[in-house]
Amino acid sequence: MEFNALTAISPIDGRYQSRTAALQAYFSEFGLIRYRVLVEVEYLIALVDSGISNLKDFPKDKYAALRDLYTNFSQADALWIKETERTTNHDVKAVEYFLKEKMQGLGLEAYLEFIHFGLTSQDINNTAIPLSFKEASEQVMLPALQAVVEILKQQALAWKNIPLLAKTHGQPASPTMLGKEWYVFVARLEGQLNALSSVPFSAKFGGATGNYNAHHVAFPKINWPQFGDRFVKEDLGLFRVPFTTQIEPYDHLAAQFDNWKRINTILIDFSRDVWTYVSMEYFKQKIKEGEVGSSAMPHKVNPIDFENAEGNLGIANALFEHLAAKLPISRLQRDLTDSTVLRNMGVPFAHTLIALNSLTKGLNKLLLNEDALANDLNNNWAVVAEAIQTILRREGYPNPYEALKELTRTNSKITEASIADFINGLNISDSVKNELRQITPYNYTGTHPSMD
Repeated sequence: MEFNALTAISPIDGRYQSRTAALQAYFSEFGLIRYRVLVEVEYLIALVDSGISNLKDFPKDKYAALRDLYTNFSQADALWIKETERTTNHDVKAVEYFLKEKMQGLGLEAYLEFIHFGLTSQDINNTAIPLSFKEASEQVMLPALQAVVEILKQQALAWKNIPLLAKTHGQPASPTMLGKEWYVFVARLEGQLNALSSVPFSAKFGGATGNYNAHHVAFPKINWPQFGDRFVKEDLGLFRVPFTTQIEPYDHLAAQFDNWKRINTILIDFSRDVWTYVSMEYFKQKIKEGEVGSSAMPHKVNPIDFENAEGNLGIANALFEHLAAKLPISRLQRDLTDSTVLRNMGVPFAHTLIALNSLTKGLNKLLLNEDALANDLNNNWAVVAEAIQTILRREGYPNPYEALKELTRTNSKITEASIADFINGLNISDSVKNELRQITPYNYTGTHPSMD
C-alpha cells in the first residue's frame, strides 16, 4: 500500500498532517539527520578555530561551503545517508561518511579524519536533539501557545464587566466576572511559561563516557571541558551539562516535558469549562456554511474544537509522562532505551499543537450569550445570602448565618421579592437595610487585581 495521508497509521501524519507540518523540520527523521549534519559541521569549524596545529592550514574560506551542507540539506542527501546506514547499521556513522564524501568534493581530503574527531554518537545526538527541540519550541510551539494566551487575554478584557453566576460543586455560588474567570487561565498559563523559560536546553558533549578521553590523549594541552562549554553555548546556543556518562542525563528535558504536561492539564481544565459553558448556553458558536453538527440532528452545533483539544492534550500528556519518567534512567554509563524513546519526542508536541490550533479555532467561534448569563443570575437570588449574613455579622446581629440558612434552604424559590421581605423583617437600622437592598446577583461580584 502506498504511503500517504490516507494510509498513515498515526493521525499526526494522516488526518492531521496539515496541522502538524510545521514540526516536520524539527522532529522528523529528515530533521534529525539534518541537525546531526549541522552539529558535525560546526564541531569541525570549532576544532579549526581552537588552534589545533594539525588544522592550522585548514582553508577557512571553505566554512560557507561546509555550512551550506546543512542550510541547504536536501531529501536526496538524507536518502544517501539512509542508504549508507543500511550498510553501517549505525545512523551517526552514516552521517560521518556523508560529510567525508562532501569534503572530498570541496578539496578537503587532508582533514577528513577530523570529522567526528574523538566523539561518540551521543555527542551528536545529545546536541542535535536538544537543538531541534529548542528551535521547534521557539519557532512553533511557544508561538502557538502564546496565540491562545493572547486570545484569552483579549476576551478576558472584553468580558471583564460581565457578571457570571459561579458554580462550586456544580451548584450556584457567589457571582464572579466572566473576564476574571478567563484571566484565571491566563495567569496559570503565564506562570507555567515563566517556569518553562527557566529550564535550559541542555546537551552532552564529552566523548565516549563524558571525560574527553580521546580528545585529551590526542591533544593533552587543550582544555577540552572549556572547549566543550564554549562550543555548546556559543555555537549551538545550548547548555552543556558538565558531568555526564555517555549520554545526557535528560533531567532538564524531563523538567520541560513535565512543564508542558502542566500546561496541557491547564488547557484540559479550560476546555472542559468552555464545553460546560456552551452546554449551559452561555456561549453560542459561529456557524460555518456547509458544516453539520450531527449526521441525524440538523439543529446541532457541537463544541468539537474543545473536545478535540481535550482528547489530543490527554494523549500528549500520557506520552510526556512516559518520556519524563523514562529518559533520566539508563543502566550504568549507557543503554540504548533512550534512543527509540527520543525518536517519539515530536509525537506529544504534535498532539499539543493540534490541540492549540483547535483551541484557537474554537475560541474565535465563541459568541457570548449575555441573556443566558443574566437569566441564571436572576433565577438565583439565594446567592446574595452570603453578602447579607456577612454584613449582619459586621453589625453584631445574632446568628445571621442560621437566619439565612433557614431562609434559603426551604423548598420555596428564593426571589428578589423574598429577599426584600427578609430584609424588611430584620431588626436593624434603616441605613443597614438600605445597604442590604443594594446587593443583587449582578453586582455582588467582589474585587480582584487589575487585568489591564
